[in-house]
This record gives sequence, structure tokens and C-alpha cells, in this order.
Amino acid sequence: MDSGTGQDTRRNLPEGLGGAIRGTAEDIAALLRSGTDTGLRIPGAEWSVGEAAAHLALANELMADLAAGHARPYGDGTPGSLAAANERSLAEFGERAAEPLAALVVRHADECVKALETRATEESVVTPMGPMSPQELGSYLLTHMLGHGYDLARALRRPHMVDRVRVGLTLPFMLTAMPRVTDPNRTAGMNARYDVRLWGGGRFGVTLADGVLSVDARPPAAPDCTIHIEPVTFLLMALGRQGQAGPILRGRILVRGRKPWLAPRFPGLFVAP
Repeated sequence: MDSGTGQDTRRNLPEGLGGAIRGTAEDIAALLRSGTDTGLRIPGAEWSVGEAAAHLALANELMADLAAGHARPYGDGTPGSLAAANERSLAEFGERAAEPLAALVVRHADECVKALETRATEESVVTPMGPMSPQELGSYLLTHMLGHGYDLARALRRPHMVDRVRVGLTLPFMLTAMPRVTDPNRTAGMNARYDVRLWGGGRFGVTLADGVLSVDARPPAAPDCTIHIEPVTFLLMALGRQGQAGPILRGRILVRGRKPWLAPRFPGLFVAP
């Protein structure tokens, strides 16, 4: 609380988000500090562990600067421009050792949380993915760390830090980002109403009208297709870390509604940034 005004300085973040950001940063740091060979390649990716960790350190610094109100141009929000900006920033930043990178990931995550918690305004912040509220920016930071933290855990053969509670806190960013990463080639002329429900809580709606996609925290009144999905599976699929065939076979995705054939099309409507 602000002792002078009685105002809650954490009003800009949903309950638990600051702790989830800090906890995820600490989990990533613990991975890096466990005798890591930063030259290991991440399965299915172009980066090494050291490059991914360096990217996280740089991205967390970028988010902290944005949260503090500093302008930091970084691509135009499209996947290609973000990838190019990532490569430029990595080329200009030479640190690849585990301990310094672990410290930077934690420090910048903490700086971002503090800046968001103490913002005097709830005005939108300009981010690489477009304007966002402070809550959405915090959720963006968490989502980004979970995706790359999962990659690091896979490369190092260690347990990952993605869980149901943290996935639930990514939804403010997800709902903001989904219309911005829609693949127009897949949505062209499409009409559909989806109700997406995460096991244990969390729900939203996606509507396509003549190919124009919109997302709402409240699902449509008469959905064509309802998708029940295990939360970790939802996030990994949304971030392009997992396909849908395996989760369907393992019962982690359940579908009902009068147009169930729309469910397999859903992941392909988006391009992971």
C-alpha cells in the first residue's frame, strides 16, 4: 500500500501475476545455474541454451523499460520482424555464460514487476505486439518466459515450470495477441463461433465473421464448437511448442458442439510470434 494515499500500488497487476513472473524467472535461473552447458542446442530450434538465455535477459530488460515508460522500438509486431529484431539484439550482446544470464533474467523480471506495480497510470504501453494495458504487458512477460523456459528445460532434460496457475495468468496477453497473430490465409471467408475452456478454470470465445477474427473473455451465446483443453497443453500449442495429435490421443483435448470438425482447424488460425 502507498502509506501516503492508502492507494494499492499493485492495482495494475492481477492477483498472483507478479509472483508468477518472479517465480518463473527464478525457475529459469535455477535451470541455468545447475551446471549448464550453454552450448547445448534446443531441440527443434535454431538457438543454443546460451542464446535462448541471452534472449530472455534482453527481452526482460525490454519489458522492464516499457513498463517504466521508456520507448523501445522492436519490430512491427509481425513474426518476421520480431525474429529479425531478436537476431540483431543477440548479435550485439555477447554474453552467453550461465550465471550472468541467470542474474539478468531475474533482475530485469523484478524490475518489470516493480515498474508495473507502481505505475501512476493505467494508460496503454506500446509493446512489440502493439498497445497493451499494464496487466497485459505483465502477462506478456510471463508468457514469453514460460515459452522459452520450457525450451530450456527440454534442452537440459529437466522439469519445466509451466503449470495450470501460470497458464491462467497468461490469458490477458493471449486474448489481446490472438487477433494480431491471425493467419489471413486460414481465416479467409470463415464463419465460426468457438468456446474455449481450460480445465480447472479460464474460458474465452473466438468468433470469425467473414474471416474477421475477434476474441472475447465471454464465450459466444451459441458456439458452434466447444473445446475443453488441459491448460499446459493449451499454452504449449498456442506458442507452437506442441502439435494437437498427441494431446487428442491422450485425452487432453475434448470437443463437443454441433460442428466439432471446426476444432482441428482452430490452432492453424494463428501464427505463433
